[in-house]
Amino acid sequence: MVAILDERLWFPDPLRARGDGLVAIGGDLSVARLKLAYGSGVFPWTVDPITWWSPDPRGIFELENFHVSRSLRYELKRGRMTVTFDTAFEAVIRGCAKAPRDGDSTWITEEFIRAYIRLHEAGHAHSVEAWMDGELVGGLYGVAVGGLFAGESMFHRASNASKVCVARLVERLNASGFKVFDTQMVTDATVSLGAIEIRRPEYLERLKAAMGIDPPGF
Repeated sequence: MVAILDERLWFPDPLRARGDGLVAIGGDLSVARLKLAYGSGVFPWTVDPITWWSPDPRGIFELENFHVSRSLRYELKRGRMTVTFDTAFEAVIRGCAKAPRDGDSTWITEEFIRAYIRLHEAGHAHSVEAWMDGELVGGLYGVAVGGLFAGESMFHRASNASKVCVARLVERLNASGFKVFDTQMVTDATVSLGAIEIRRPEYLERLKAAMGIDPPGF
């Protein structure tokens, strides 16, 4: 059964999610609720109404076995892009919102953008930026809670820019001791980087273990 949320801060057990992964409807996009959601294996997808999801299967990157193709290895080695972290969060999330996708709409609405900027200001949402000649040519953003990094979206304006960001992010997550890199669902782009699907119970077990650690920082 899908839960109807009010001002109380809670989520139902995602193991009881509806067949399509819908867990709950309602609530808000406050920093506290977003942190609780990601730490519980749940994320928001729409804002009118706000809906909360835990898909099965779940997409992840295996941090210790991240796939770097020959072409991506060459791109990293040639160094034509400069990669930074948390220097242009708003520009990245707006770049993701404008990225070409099927249809004309985006789930990254202005309400989402404002909510994740607040989460970034609170230290729990992060961005990775790729630059060429001083121009932002790609990036990604996501949420870090405990030992979890949940990737939300990415975009590119130069070939391989978003893949370079993912590769540099994986290096950073491994160095900082993160345990789970959640991609929510797999796409052609993430599969090319080695993303896999696992069932919801396994994901929640991994998440529980990741919540028990406190990396020194993103």
